[in-house]
Amino acid sequence: MSARAQSNEAQRLDRGRFTILAFPGDLALARSLLDDAQRNDSFPGLPRPREHVLIAIAPDSRRFREWTGAGAPDWGAAIAIPDERRIVMQGSGAGSGAGDPGAVLRHELAHLALHERLGTLPPRWFDEGYAGYSAGEWSRDEVLSANVGLVLHGIPASLDSLEDGFHGGASRASGAYALAYRAVSDMAALDSRRGLSLFFDYWKQSGSMDVAMRRAFGITQSGFEAEWRARTMRRYGALAVIANLSLLFALLGLLLVPLLWSRRQRNRRRMNVLRLAEAASERNARASALDALLAAALTAPPPAPEPSASDGSTRSDESR
Repeated sequence: MSARAQSNEAQRLDRGRFTILAFPGDLALARSLLDDAQRNDSFPGLPRPREHVLIAIAPDSRRFREWTGAGAPDWGAAIAIPDERRIVMQGSGAGSGAGDPGAVLRHELAHLALHERLGTLPPRWFDEGYAGYSAGEWSRDEVLSANVGLVLHGIPASLDSLEDGFHGGASRASGAYALAYRAVSDMAALDSRRGLSLFFDYWKQSGSMDVAMRRAFGITQSGFEAEWRARTMRRYGALAVIANLSLLFALLGLLLVPLLWSRRQRNRRRMNVLRLAEAASERNARASALDALLAAALTAPPPAPEPSASDGSTRSDESR
């Protein structure tokens, strides 16, 4: 095999429990990611992971889509496949929207660590929220303050309803990720000393999030969701008001636009009728005036004849 062919092939780097596959253009990035992963290989509330992880760095968007499959969103920067203990992420050629590669890898590794401990127990909102919490994605709070999708859809009634947001467009998904992050962050704050560790132990033992929350935090899952929603609305109250007003105005618009259009059509038809009636009235008035003038001319007596000069002189002579 020629040296040029070898230089265009993916290369394998191993360190600890991590293996990275990267093409030559991403080798520097791969080494940096390996250093970060090896140095920071623990996650909040979880025992240190033991499973081997394969990380594949796609050299371009075409191969990223090929390796992730049809289920990955177009705007995604990486994807974790827990059952295969595999992560696929974009390389150094990705745009700025892909985010910081180190934070992206940390986010995906948190998915795998959570799955190693709890399997399929966590719902999607907790899985995504925990990954964001583990990666220290503090900017998620800024998303809640400025997310247009959140203004349109408002604060969800329950955390499970965030599922639809994860499958929406980039803006709506960003709001769902931010809300999930905020929920897990608030949950971890319920126990300032142990964080999520005791909660994870009870969840593993019972298989129930509600039971685990009762034992670890002394609150039911529904009670926590109600407090989370109220707390989020207080934090982003103006946003919630805008969302409610937007919904109200949208509903009013849907109701009023057809009514206004119908009213405008009725007014237009009425004006047409009035204009036609006015024109007909003017024509009738003109006709009546002409008829009256003509009738007056026909019925008037003929004028008396004027006396001639010779007739007057004869009568004057006879009277003498």
